[in-house]
Amino acid sequence: MKVTVVGAGNVGATCADVLAKKEIANEIILLDIKEGVAEGKALDIWQTAPINLYDSRTIGVTNDYSRTAGSEVVVITSGIPRKPGMSRDDLIATNAGIVKAVTGNVIKHSPNAKIVVVSNPLDVMTYCAYLNAGVDSSRVFGMAGILDTARYRAFLATELNVSPKDIQAVLMGGHGDTMVPLPRYTTVAGIPVTELIDKAKLDAIVERTKVGGGEIVKLLGTSAWYAPGAAAAQMVEAMVRDQKRIFPVCALLKGEYGINNIYLGAPVILGKNGIEKIIELKLNSEESALLKSSADAVKSVMDVLDGMKAVA
Repeated sequence: MKVTVVGAGNVGATCADVLAKKEIANEIILLDIKEGVAEGKALDIWQTAPINLYDSRTIGVTNDYSRTAGSEVVVITSGIPRKPGMSRDDLIATNAGIVKAVTGNVIKHSPNAKIVVVSNPLDVMTYCAYLNAGVDSSRVFGMAGILDTARYRAFLATELNVSPKDIQAVLMGGHGDTMVPLPRYTTVAGIPVTELIDKAKLDAIVERTKVGGGEIVKLLGTSAWYAPGAAAAQMVEAMVRDQKRIFPVCALLKGEYGINNIYLGAPVILGKNGIEKIIELKLNSEESALLKSSADAVKSVMDVLDGMKAVA
């Protein structure tokens, strides 16, 4: 069993480390375009095996996709962060070109792989990967909902002073300010969260969740990596072990929730075939309106990509 992580930056290396420690696959390929980076990080990860007592082998390679051949799942973390003075369109064009090239190489060597996209802007990069993979959308999806939900649950656990293990939540929509947390579907050990926290505090936590990534950027000067890497690894585990886990992921909606041909966060069943089912919740009018607004925002960015014929 082989899993590949493309991009050996902080997120990719963390994902590979979690996969190795949990023995998700026999072999984990960590690939990067920069000479020596993947090799060095993979060697460092492998040298933790005698300490943490696991057998999964992590191997680093520089831009050699032949080493990824036959991967069950491929996680794409490649791309650059937005730099000062860079427009949104510039970021989309640059990262879409990277994701297009990576996706083509991935499918060439692992035509049956499931692809998890972590590159930003997340929703539109997932769409870019889908356009260039030429496979069913059930095999190309993005990691966002698990990360956003984890932040939401962590904030709730802090506020309520309870274990995050007992908090279950669903979050939908785009990755960013337009995400749609659903307090109505949030429980603590089966107890509706609305019975444990007042509306003002809950609303504040929802708003903090929406800008959770930005909060870390302000503190660190760079994007988060521990939680994103672990979230991507959790998706890989669900597929490799055919766990049929219900996760919020960035999936191509084809009429679900009245939304067509837009990559958007929604709860799905994740198993060995990738997305095995998109779950349609019974949203109320307010939730539906928020989801539609989020879908419109994501579609506007997808339209930008569609206008870039060279990368779409």
